[in-house]
Amino acid sequence: METQTDRVHIKDRAWLGVIGELTLVFFPVLALLKATASWAGDDPMRGFVIAWIANIYMLAMIAIGIKLRKKAWKEIGLTFPPFRWKGVLWTIAWSLPVFVAGVLAWLLAPVLLPGLMEVPATADFSGYDFLRGNPGALLATLAGVYFISSFAEEVIYRGFLISRISELAANTRIKTVIAILISSVFFGCIHFPWGAMGMIQTGFFGLAMGTCYVLLKKRLWVLILAHAYMDTLLLVNLYQAGS
Repeated sequence: METQTDRVHIKDRAWLGVIGELTLVFFPVLALLKATASWAGDDPMRGFVIAWIANIYMLAMIAIGIKLRKKAWKEIGLTFPPFRWKGVLWTIAWSLPVFVAGVLAWLLAPVLLPGLMEVPATADFSGYDFLRGNPGALLATLAGVYFISSFAEEVIYRGFLISRISELAANTRIKTVIAILISSVFFGCIHFPWGAMGMIQTGFFGLAMGTCYVLLKKRLWVLILAHAYMDTLLLVNLYQAGS
């Protein structure tokens, strides 16, 4: 029969497992960013290479963790059901209001925060100047961004991070709120090349995405599509700035 002491030990091991997995997924990426900072400099192409390496590494570690815990990708909301038009249309339909929520959150940050703290009124997208009036660069960048941003970031910062952090607290409502907030902060911080306002705006966007992730019962493909719409909107605007 399982005793109270046994339950405490199981809970402690669960905590250590989650903390250990989070460390293995994110700490080496922080080390990579620090080690390659001088090499990347202000070169956007080198920045994209580092982002690819970092996100592929994190996806690989998440996959290994899921396998070792004898779980499935469904645990974080990433499913691969048989193709059915009804399911595709349902996913697209829900992705539209999620996209709107993300845009509103993005736009809300510069309205609220400049009056509360001294931060630039706009994000710094100077690293994307090469897109201006360059359709080839736009298409190539979108193709890469759909994987390293739209797909990978939703898997990592919504699916994995929120799901695993949620296991660290007993109270369902509190743990969910904490998980969404931590995920949003992480998501904002990884966009540090966009400057202070860029990190804040992506943090707000992440807050909207994390909330939708929970409300929609971890339907991750809905968020991936909504994120892709947002990435397309941003990059097309940057492209048109030079047209």
